[in-house]
Amino acid sequence: MAMHAVRLSPATQLPGGISSNLSPSNRKPNNPIGRYGCGSSKRCRIVTVSSLRENDANGRDNSVRAMEVKKIFEDSPLLPKPLSSNKLAESVSNGSRVRVAYQGVRGAYSESAAEKAYPNCEAVPCEEFDTAFEAVERWLVDRAVLPIENSLGGSIHRNYDLLLRHNLHIVGEVKLAVRHCLLANHGVNIEDLRRVLSHPQALAQCENTLTKLGLVREAVDDTAGAAKQIAFENLSDAAAVASAEAAKIYGLNIVAEDIQDDCDNVTRFLMLAREPIIPGTNRLFKTSIVFSLEEGPGVLFKALAVFALRQINLTKIESRPLRKHPLRASGGLKYFDYLFYVDFEASMADEVAQNALRHLEEFATFLRVLGSYPVDTTML
Repeated sequence: MAMHAVRLSPATQLPGGISSNLSPSNRKPNNPIGRYGCGSSKRCRIVTVSSLRENDANGRDNSVRAMEVKKIFEDSPLLPKPLSSNKLAESVSNGSRVRVAYQGVRGAYSESAAEKAYPNCEAVPCEEFDTAFEAVERWLVDRAVLPIENSLGGSIHRNYDLLLRHNLHIVGEVKLAVRHCLLANHGVNIEDLRRVLSHPQALAQCENTLTKLGLVREAVDDTAGAAKQIAFENLSDAAAVASAEAAKIYGLNIVAEDIQDDCDNVTRFLMLAREPIIPGTNRLFKTSIVFSLEEGPGVLFKALAVFALRQINLTKIESRPLRKHPLRASGGLKYFDYLFYVDFEASMADEVAQNALRHLEEFATFLRVLGSYPVDTTML
């Protein structure tokens, strides 16, 4: 897979990737045109398009101006157009040279996920999850592929929060089987090892093996970064838990393979873009939404019932505290305000899914569609 170095200002440029020091003044402003979702008002619409009724200073109706802007977007060859699910599949199959951001360094599992999502892509490593989101918004890259949950470690809460903070859209998902290896420098035997470096989740996923070996765990930012440190510092008493690909990149020896405690270790990644895809009905689709509710008995039950009544299967539900409004006073008690992230098996092109969200918005205080996208039915 080719690497792509993004040119930034001297203060922010890092060789071979993107640093997290992005100036707010340089960030591209959010574009509300054609965006899924709604604001925090009590009554909201599922999909919003700019269409104001007030007249501007020239006396023209703003809805007419909105149509003109829409035509400019459609006619301009320099601006992106929403992708259909068919076009997304075509871009994957023909190996289009899209630039894809991922978090970590060369050899990270996220890089493998980016390669699976977009074969023959230009991979752009980023220091932080935030940086990857901002790189897409600033047009430094075309897509981002970021982890959202692991079958053993659970949800990556940071990325759930960033989905709401940024105006990117989920255009696909990719599932990657994680196979951990124990990597050391050449000439180092397993009996010489005293400690092991890796990401905290990777260390936890190999708990039994590492305990049997009697190794002291040391947590670092990511698995590939651990392998890089072992190689660059030429450590003789330490190993890294990382991928076989990381061993190739950094010239390390694979001391042990498949050291994870559970063979069913799968990470699900989201494919993010500036524009949503147009959902279809020609294949299995999944839709991701986020909403909030008023406090009260049975309110969450009512929200989930809108899907059960229509035989829509929920594949995930995650709650996160509502930032900036963490506590709510009611009846002398204080409650947390929560956002609920839900994935369900249906396309937004299906009338049954549209009716479910119309029903939900009758009592939701906030509702936003994060994306409606094809389900990944493959597994490495």
